[in-house]
Amino acid sequence: MSSQRPVRTIIAGAAGRDFHDFNTAFRQDDTRQVVAFTATQIPNIEGRLYPPALSGPLYPEGIPIFPESELTELIRKQGVDEVVFSYSDVSHEYVMHLASRVLAAGAGFRLMSPQVTMLKSSKPIISVCAVRTGSGKSQTSRKVLDILKDELGYQRVVAVRHPMPYGDLAAQAVQRFASNDDMDQAQCTIEEREEYEPYIDRGAVIFAGVDYEAILRQAEQEADIIIWDGGNNDLPFYRPDFHIVVVDPHRAGHELRYHPGEANLRMADAVVINKIDTADAQGVNTVLNNVRAVNPSAIIVRAASPLFVEDPDGIRGKRVLVIEDGPTLTHGEMAYGAGVVAAQQFGAAEIVDPHPYAVRTIADTYRKYPTTGAVLPAMGYGREQIADLEESINRTPVDMVLIATPIDLGRLVDIDKPSQRVRYELQEIGRPTLSDLLRERFGR
Repeated sequence: MSSQRPVRTIIAGAAGRDFHDFNTAFRQDDTRQVVAFTATQIPNIEGRLYPPALSGPLYPEGIPIFPESELTELIRKQGVDEVVFSYSDVSHEYVMHLASRVLAAGAGFRLMSPQVTMLKSSKPIISVCAVRTGSGKSQTSRKVLDILKDELGYQRVVAVRHPMPYGDLAAQAVQRFASNDDMDQAQCTIEEREEYEPYIDRGAVIFAGVDYEAILRQAEQEADIIIWDGGNNDLPFYRPDFHIVVVDPHRAGHELRYHPGEANLRMADAVVINKIDTADAQGVNTVLNNVRAVNPSAIIVRAASPLFVEDPDGIRGKRVLVIEDGPTLTHGEMAYGAGVVAAQQFGAAEIVDPHPYAVRTIADTYRKYPTTGAVLPAMGYGREQIADLEESINRTPVDMVLIATPIDLGRLVDIDKPSQRVRYELQEIGRPTLSDLLRERFGR
């Protein structure tokens, strides 16, 4: 044990990057003492304990998790020396306002170096990250998976997803999903299913959890190549051999204004400019110029996300409720998503605003994220919220429900009116394509 007093530390997070930073940089460091985590963004995280099974022998009683709203008070009461900022998809201004609160309370403020927290794998790593939530990581990751399996002949492709540990943290240390039964057994939330189900539908295995060193070593046992599927606009947890970053011209300029999305952009080997088919030319040009200004060596891939529905004629003339991906509307600050574009494209008579019909936790979500447009975010952080989502859907007076989430929402909620899913896949425009780039680097 060091003879000096350990640096008393709080890690400010959102049940993801914060735990990873602790595991990789603090768990075995006796020169620092993590006295607490704080939590924001995700409901029902605070009030729990980072358990002893994960915190290690230096923390036999675990580490408490408090709401971030108590951060200033905690700094003073706990004699905190330093706050480590460990969550994603917030503006640079937000980060510095929080830093100002911390400094005024008497502590230092720190951002972790990605080199310190990126784990090295014995297998090739392709990371897919973004500059904002909702840019199109999911369809890009699916495209990468298809290329590796169908074009390059990799039979053992395994994905590892950015953490979403919303349940028993010790039980979720290492999670492996290869079937819908696996998700049911783990009582996955809607947010988790949105990320896991597309891989399972393609016959692939996806890992997630809390302890990403243990996850990586298990994934390496059944993989020839690994896809890191990032969350929000966070940096990879694993050191990538090829780093793909997706940007969104619907939010032109955000690629230089959000943390750590700008860092992702500056580190990228390839940048996918997505949604060119639905964004205006000015937005595309702004993003293109910004990419070239801060990362001139990055290879640029232009892409669209075309929309598909089973029965386009069935939407025409209907009053519709649009359900969009939750994090895209909340963390991502989008007022709409693919569902609204589909409703307009296929001739819906009206997009009915669900705000007046939302109940309990869904109504709370609208109050917390007032920029959400006339759409319903597919929030489902637990059974109670899934029930609130179902009631909000069924109370909205419409002819049809358009579901623009990556999962079959009908497996989780009973919808009492006709519904259609809106699907979207990445489609490159021109050259180079992701196939070109992956074949050059990983062809065999």
